[in-house]
Amino acid sequence: MRYPLRGYGYGQAVFPPYPPLPLSSEFTRAFVATACLSAFQGEPRATSPAQLRRVLRQALQGGTAFAAGSRAATAVHQGDYSSALVATVVGAGGVLLIEQLLRDTTRPDKEKRHGQEE
Repeated sequence: MRYPLRGYGYGQAVFPPYPPLPLSSEFTRAFVATACLSAFQGEPRATSPAQLRRVLRQALQGGTAFAAGSRAATAVHQGDYSSALVATVVGAGGVLLIEQLLRDTTRPDKEKRHGQEE
């Protein structure tokens, strides 16, 4: 619980800012939240290896994107725009790398479920 600091003006209470979370904590929170969402959306239970791989891919991407976004937001708040840009680029690169490494290779994107091309 945060308690106000006294002595900053007459009758005014000032709350100290929350310290930023460590990067690993931000990633872990977003990883777990995205994994829960991905596991239960669309399918009642992810049981096949392809479904589990999709859940893993989306969870890793969600954790990476959230951690990068949090770092970029903190950097912008502090006026450090170059660090914000670096965090954004690294986050986008991480999401793309995860997509390339864990993408679904069972069927091409141009095929529909019944084997027909679009």
